Amino acid sequence: MPSLLLKNAALIATFDDAGREIPAAGIYIEDHRIRKVGPMATLPAEADQVIDLTDHLVLPGLVNTHHHLYQTLTRVVAQDADLFTWLKTLYPIWARLTDEGVYISTLTGLAELMLSGCTTSSDHLYLYPNDCTLDSQIRAAREIGIRFHAARGSMSLGASQGGLPPDRVTENEAAILKDSQRLIETYHDPEDYAMLRLVLAPCSPFSVTADLMRESAALARQYRRVHLHTHLAETLDEERFCLEKFGMRPVDYVAALGWTGCDCWHAHCVHMNTREIEQFARSGTGITHCPSSNMRLASGIAPVPKMRRTGVKVGLGVDGSASNDGSHLLAEARQALLIQRIAPQVYADNMPLGGREGFAGDPAALSAREALWLATRGGAAVLGREDIGALEPGKAADLIAIDLNRLQYAGAGHDPVAAAVFCHAFQVDFSMIHGKVVVQDGQLLTLDLQEPLRRHRALSQAMLTG
Repeated sequence: MPSLLLKNAALIATFDDAGREIPAAGIYIEDHRIRKVGPMATLPAEADQVIDLTDHLVLPGLVNTHHHLYQTLTRVVAQDADLFTWLKTLYPIWARLTDEGVYISTLTGLAELMLSGCTTSSDHLYLYPNDCTLDSQIRAAREIGIRFHAARGSMSLGASQGGLPPDRVTENEAAILKDSQRLIETYHDPEDYAMLRLVLAPCSPFSVTADLMRESAALARQYRRVHLHTHLAETLDEERFCLEKFGMRPVDYVAALGWTGCDCWHAHCVHMNTREIEQFARSGTGITHCPSSNMRLASGIAPVPKMRRTGVKVGLGVDGSASNDGSHLLAEARQALLIQRIAPQVYADNMPLGGREGFAGDPAALSAREALWLATRGGAAVLGREDIGALEPGKAADLIAIDLNRLQYAGAGHDPVAAAVFCHAFQVDFSMIHGKVVVQDGQLLTLDLQEPLRRHRALSQAMLTG
């Protein structure tokens, strides 16, 4: 097996169970697996390839657990809208999406993620107008070289049936399930170190039927390591919709459909009470925290510290590039840290609707290392991955490095791990996925962005102008 030695790192933050942070260290890799991590004196002196990371901080690759890559085509639309208004504005525009748009938006969005430190991403593609296919997204992910969980999303409950989306962007449920099975059997890799896995992901309680939720869960559970994903408890409008239509809060609704357990994770989960959080902890159900999107749409602040204390698996997601307007995962870790520090501590327990006129936050609500844990170990757990998320023997060789000799880090050399969050590096300098270098000297090696960006501009203009 080919071997690789990463040497002379200023500091390696492993995010292993012991939380080891090793100065003057390196990593020895064989094939695509980490074999040894430690001080340079403990590592082999030679390898087939040697890369010098002098003055670099090394971290596990970041894990993005929720995204809508096609939305890179429609940024900065409905700038002052809540979720339902934002969706109703964008649905007619998204109805013009083409298969080329799926492919190009995936390439560009993943490039932005990779440059921000992401090495594993899920994407939730739930809209298939015209000739759109998930196959084109999978092709793009393979070409750019990211570890990818492709979520076959869907919408079947159109406005004529009491749902939110217009009928022209919904699909027939039998066709959805048939295509879901085809995709699983064509692409899904259930083995350790898999570069591609499939997820079944009906969009939300207000855009699919209960039957599709149940049947999607039954289909996914016929296969090993096919997981389930949807949006949940994102806004108070959704809560009202579920109470009026189903007589239940969103969490109780999905639980009744079999959508809790170690093979399920839900995006947002802003409006959950103590009982519901405990229910997720007991069942092993995961949550994606999307702070930037939640702020953009004024959805609220998810009670992440309470979720973590209760034992819920929590990861980070940049969410759609039209509700975040970016795909920067390191920035999302920073937002996660900051937003919790202004969250009222009684949130989700006894705070009345409308809140207070003013309140004091907690500067220790979430630390920089906890934010990075969400972006690494937390995300890996949410996706059901034990082979990524930490730098230790046996894990996949997915890692990033940041040069400490940069303007943003001036004055922060005493704690480079915290600086990675507080000081907001624009992009990483080095990234490796599955033992392959994909970013070096801050440049993406797997894709020439010039032509994709040219096509992206043309496709975006066509969608936005009709």
